[in-house]
Amino acid sequence: MAATSTIDKTATPLSGERADILAELHKARFFLRFTTRDLTDEQAAGRPTHSELCLGGLIKHVTAVERGWADFIVEGTSAMKDFDDMTEEDYAGRTDEFRMLPGETLAGVLAAYDEVAARTDDMVATLPDLNSTWPLPKAPWFQDESWSARRVLMHIIAETSQHAGHADIIREAIDGAKSMG
Repeated sequence: MAATSTIDKTATPLSGERADILAELHKARFFLRFTTRDLTDEQAAGRPTHSELCLGGLIKHVTAVERGWADFIVEGTSAMKDFDDMTEEDYAGRTDEFRMLPGETLAGVLAAYDEVAARTDDMVATLPDLNSTWPLPKAPWFQDESWSARRVLMHIIAETSQHAGHADIIREAIDGAKSMG
């Protein structure tokens, strides 16, 4: 199921860079979502490898990452905490992103992902300037002082693609199904 969007379909279709960004993002999202086809909630929450990762958790994580970075594009540095300001509660929440919690369903996880994807798609289509730049929050893993909206979108694509690969391995361990091939 493709992510829905509130983009006006009667408007002139996007072309160039924005169309390319959306095409890559849609492809990465498709492969991540495709790993969950025909699975039960229990299978989506299962950990069939030595990893702590499960398919539902990977999608929850990618949803949170995309939401956070989209907030950064719109709101700037204030949308994210500096590393030194992270609390134990923040770390616990991050850990919970990688697993399905009691009461969570695969359908619910996918619906939340669709909502975030639609918001990001709308933003890519309507953002006045992909060059708009914000300082990054302070963290040991950031070497650059700021990222443009374009760079953030490339990061979202890379993150989604990387986790789609993880998801493919997990799915194959569940029942042998593959995303490709």
